[in-house]
Amino acid sequence: MFDVITFGSATKDTFLRTKEGIVKDCQEFVAGKGVCFPLGSKVKAEEIYFTSGGGGTNTAATLAKRGFHVAYCGKIGKDGAGDQVIRDLDYYKIDKQFLSFTSERPTSHSIVVDVPKKDRTIFTYRGASDLLSMEDVPLSAMEAKWFYIASFSSLTENLFYEILDYAKEKGIKVMVNPGKNQLKDSRIKDALSGVEILLLNMEEASILTGVPYEKKGEILRKVSSLAKEVVLVTQGEKEAVAYSKEVFYRATPQKVETVDRTGAGDSFGAGFLGSYMEEGDVEKGLQLALANSVACLQKKGAKHGLLGREDHYQRAEIRKSDLNSLEEL
Repeated sequence: MFDVITFGSATKDTFLRTKEGIVKDCQEFVAGKGVCFPLGSKVKAEEIYFTSGGGGTNTAATLAKRGFHVAYCGKIGKDGAGDQVIRDLDYYKIDKQFLSFTSERPTSHSIVVDVPKKDRTIFTYRGASDLLSMEDVPLSAMEAKWFYIASFSSLTENLFYEILDYAKEKGIKVMVNPGKNQLKDSRIKDALSGVEILLLNMEEASILTGVPYEKKGEILRKVSSLAKEVVLVTQGEKEAVAYSKEVFYRATPQKVETVDRTGAGDSFGAGFLGSYMEEGDVEKGLQLALANSVACLQKKGAKHGLLGREDHYQRAEIRKSDLNSLEEL
């Protein structure tokens, strides 16, 4: 039996760093700004870097590095990018028996364009990940204490519900970090009521609850009841919140010089689950989640900074509160 089986994408991540991007106000974008490049010309890249990523393999890497028996379930192409995914799964000793292959599409890719001291933009190609189907997921052979389900696209959302139904039937505990497409599905709230741990960022929590992003206290109040044991909400470098048994735990991550933000959310979620599986303590889980995320920020790529079981880390101050205290937000 596995301690955890993770589900989600496996990607090849390409990082391009350039000084030639110009950041301009673009109010039609959610972020309010856009990175612009001259059309029809060559743009010099100062640096290029390759690694593997994807929510399914990133979370598996943290949990395997923490010493858990972990398997990954996902789909990759029969190509060089897929070979890189396999090498990293082998490096972290992640079981590949639920990994499937296709010749119809390439392995999923992410291209991260980084403009130093400004911001980054990520181009994503779902590729092989969107072809994952029930035929590729032998649920009857999946014996595990926990399932960790990362983001599924709209093309695979029915599979998401099949996995949840199977976990409920077999008594397998579930942690879910749904994507934006899933959050807009009318079935999602009922489905989440059966999972043990729900992880969202504040923007995703706003989408799920239908509450404007600016009303953070109301968002947290509404989202707090959507999972059986713990709800986690992150706000990047500002704050992370955990809710369990009528108590809110709030903490601010340690301030560090950020090298790369890729995988920070995955490292947070897997860090929490690794601690929670061992001790069932929300406060300790939040501590490790933040520390693992901060460690990830200090290395290039989503996997290279992850904490192992023997690594020491600085603990964040945890502030406890109840529902009434959310008025200040």
